[in-house]
Amino acid sequence: MTHDHRYLIIGAGPGGLQLSYFLQRAGADYVTLEREAAPGAFFRRYPRHRRLISLNKVHTGEKEREIQLRWDWNSLLNDDPDLMFPSYSQEYFPHADDLVRYLADFQRVHELDVRYSTPVERVEKSDGRFLAHAGGEVFRADCLIVATGWGGPHIPDIPGIELATGYEDAPVGGEEFTDQRVLIIGKGNSAFETAQTLLPYASVIHLASPSPVRLAWTSKHPGHVRGQYGALLDSYWFKTLHGVLECTVDRIWREGSGFRAAITYTLADGEQAVLDYDAVLRCTGFTMDTGLFDASSRPGLTPGGRLPAIRPDFQSADVDGLYFAGTLMQARDFKRASSAFIDGFRYNLRTLTALLRERYDGVPLPVHELPADAGRLTEAVLQRVNHSSALWTQFEYLADAYVVGRTVRRYEDLPEDYALARFGDAELCLTVTLRWGRRDYPDVFAIQRHPTPDRADECAFLHPVVRAWRRGELVAEQHLLEDVQARWQDPVRHAEPLRAFLAAQLATR
Repeated sequence: MTHDHRYLIIGAGPGGLQLSYFLQRAGADYVTLEREAAPGAFFRRYPRHRRLISLNKVHTGEKEREIQLRWDWNSLLNDDPDLMFPSYSQEYFPHADDLVRYLADFQRVHELDVRYSTPVERVEKSDGRFLAHAGGEVFRADCLIVATGWGGPHIPDIPGIELATGYEDAPVGGEEFTDQRVLIIGKGNSAFETAQTLLPYASVIHLASPSPVRLAWTSKHPGHVRGQYGALLDSYWFKTLHGVLECTVDRIWREGSGFRAAITYTLADGEQAVLDYDAVLRCTGFTMDTGLFDASSRPGLTPGGRLPAIRPDFQSADVDGLYFAGTLMQARDFKRASSAFIDGFRYNLRTLTALLRERYDGVPLPVHELPADAGRLTEAVLQRVNHSSALWTQFEYLADAYVVGRTVRRYEDLPEDYALARFGDAELCLTVTLRWGRRDYPDVFAIQRHPTPDRADECAFLHPVVRAWRRGELVAEQHLLEDVQARWQDPVRHAEPLRAFLAAQLATR
């Protein structure tokens, strides 16, 4: 059988379901194929110890849903007030099973067109269209969106790595490691999650990788090591024999009933050692599976080969009409904003829907028209930065673009590099984002601040930034002072500096 659609989505995880919702609400011709019998297959298995690191701040003191979404990291965007994740869990770090249950209800309630138990075996591109082969059926589409998430574990090239137990098979409990010396290869959240479980039982836990631990406290990125795993770091500095090693693991081999690992320290002038362990665990993250693409449709990957390389519009860098949804959208804001997570990519997908509808269905990109007046623009910009959850979550990535002519046209929630590629050569284009301060503070809990508007570019906390572009060149930039409540409304600290900046830019059109 052959099926013909405008849009074909592969994968019914949170990314595939979110895009399905937006396309269905728009009345678009789409179908979603899912290999498993239910949505959210990744979260049925991961995280291994079943506790999510995505926050679920239920009690915010805010009544407006748009503001609440800033701290609700698990809900998909939709118009049903009952289909929000806090209705499924009140826990700050919720159980993965609650997310699985939520995703199933999201598909069922919205009656999204998902074909379950339909594994795609091969994708090809012929005569400008995509063909997805699934069993005895062929699905043809003008546009293919891959939302398959991670395809499998990333296995580093270490001789003997096959002797290690992968994170995907790691025991959920730590009891079987009682009184054992354990080497965990990796220093990301999966490594610390695993170490946390072993902490009451193992005699020695070593986490090893060439790079130092990157703490989310410093980077502001939720994919770096989170504070709830601090117990292992405490035990390191409190001399309990557990350790975090900056080293390459050069080789692993069996020695009697245990294992030996040859390592080279990366911060010790090349010092080498051979260490003994009773168990070796591999917790080195995941990678994309490109096996379903044939040569006509295979996307290029980013350096390291773990993610698809994408253009500013989320399209494959080298296969026209092939797009990515969900965690596979993160290449352009890697380890900066939150495109790797539901709370980030849900906004990317709202934008992607608008871009797809414009390209394939002739629906113009949504735009708001404003007067070219500094006072009115100031009100509009402040209203957006004080209200938008997309700009908040996708800081330094998604932007509002204000294209200035006789009037001002505002395009919302575009990747800033896409906005510049599309509108940057205008006589005057303004982009508005939220920004964190720099990332190299010696102590993130003791930052010297200068709370005056003329030094707002030194702000350490989240704050608005307005950039002026003329024919593609950045000509001016205005930062607004940080605020501990993230309310940029003060007439002197926020409104007047912004109005003066906008007036100056409009005067030189």
